[in-house]
Amino acid sequence: MKLKHLQNQPQKLAFAAIFVVLLPSIFPNLFTPLSGAYPSLFSEWNAPRPKHLHLLKKALVHGISDQQQADLWSPLPKQGWEACIHSTSVPSLPKKFQGYIQVFLDGGLNQQRMGICDAVAVAKIMGATLVIPYLEINPVWQDSSSFADIFDIDHFINTLKDEVSIVKELPEQYSWSTREYYATGIRATRIKTAPVHAPADWYLENVMPVLQSYGVAAISPFSHRLAFDNMPAEIQHLRCRVNFQALVFTPQITMLGETLISRLRGHPTGSSSVGTKSFHEKIDLIDKGENRKFVVLHLRFDKDMAAHSACNFGGGKAERLALAKYRQVIWQGRVLKSQFTDEELRGQGRCPLTPEEIGLLLVALGFNNSTRLYLASHKVYGGEARISTLRELFPLMEDKKSLTSPEERAVIEGKASLSAAVDYYVSMQSEIFISASPGNMHNALVAHRAYNNMKTIRPNMVLLGQLFLKTGMDWTEFQQAVRNGHKNRQGQLRLRKEKQSIYTYPAPDCMCQA
Repeated sequence: MKLKHLQNQPQKLAFAAIFVVLLPSIFPNLFTPLSGAYPSLFSEWNAPRPKHLHLLKKALVHGISDQQQADLWSPLPKQGWEACIHSTSVPSLPKKFQGYIQVFLDGGLNQQRMGICDAVAVAKIMGATLVIPYLEINPVWQDSSSFADIFDIDHFINTLKDEVSIVKELPEQYSWSTREYYATGIRATRIKTAPVHAPADWYLENVMPVLQSYGVAAISPFSHRLAFDNMPAEIQHLRCRVNFQALVFTPQITMLGETLISRLRGHPTGSSSVGTKSFHEKIDLIDKGENRKFVVLHLRFDKDMAAHSACNFGGGKAERLALAKYRQVIWQGRVLKSQFTDEELRGQGRCPLTPEEIGLLLVALGFNNSTRLYLASHKVYGGEARISTLRELFPLMEDKKSLTSPEERAVIEGKASLSAAVDYYVSMQSEIFISASPGNMHNALVAHRAYNNMKTIRPNMVLLGQLFLKTGMDWTEFQQAVRNGHKNRQGQLRLRKEKQSIYTYPAPDCMCQA
């Protein structure tokens, strides 16, 4: 019996091996690492090989001249425009009370920020009182942060008190008008039909009757529900004033932001110079350093973004299957870009830059391995394995986790909106800001920094997509193409055109010619 048992072992081992190979496709969730777990052989988080190794080798040894460094870090010259958002008329509240306006805002921090500005404008158009906007729980980040968690409510109300009546909550007789109330059925006081980029007249014709009948109107959904064109100048100025003056972050966010900025401007310590020193020993070294410049990189490369782009990021079959599954679950086949090939998407500039590609862009622009780089990001898809190439190019790269202790980060832990708010605050203090891919945070910071005449590099996505498709391009040709393609993309003011967002292009609505 013992001999027969041993003779059957090879067959059993072969069957076991086949089962192990097929297991990930049968039970894919078993092989998806959770919040930092070690990746398995079949994981979508396995480190991809560099896609542009020939460029990477040159970038690692590339030198930058002193003149190139001086040009890169020099501030923007004056461009003939300055902030100008004071009211064109004497500020005044409506003489007659028209009722209360509620809005329910979805999306991430910066989409909600735009919605808040629009909500104030709509309240002004109708002469109504605005209730502090309700922020929906984001389905991707699962963040339940409220307006009061992110923005200073008292500052918000006081800044706008001469133009718009704003209350923190509804009075007792309207306390029934809640998010839960509108979630359980069709309600006469809820407006669901506000069109995207609706003109001012639409609100007067469709929302005002509800206010007059019930005293309260709840508008949901509300994102992007007010037009940018054919608006009175006072309404445009008001939207700008909300965006750039009324919306300031809470003290807990600004304090953590200031801590990060102070340490970024300190001694240029990195993993190579700090070694195995404890966190507190590292911070002591940083805090004793000199005032240094730093650049903020918004690395928008989360799983949500990667899946929605429908691009191939070099992570192999496991990654492609994981992103396709995520795309199907979240958007249920509504991502039309998935109909195109990866080459077509890249040639059109529709693929977000990977950490490797953004690193090559930065080196080509003139940043070197002594650059203090702050990484503004929520969760990078692929984790540290995906970032390793960027870290190799920029060993002094830091983020919230590397610059603060767990105790200092406790106020934002697990809160994507608060984390994004801290990154926004730090980004507004950096000498240079660059975003890896367009999006709401990119647009909001491009506008805010343009308003303050600060240097902001906007990647030329079409150019870069086409360059990265050329496998045989040498470093000199790549660098020259990058520099030529970004000469006029470093903060030069662009006037808003018809249908463009006032929250991306602040001139001329928020600015005047100097």
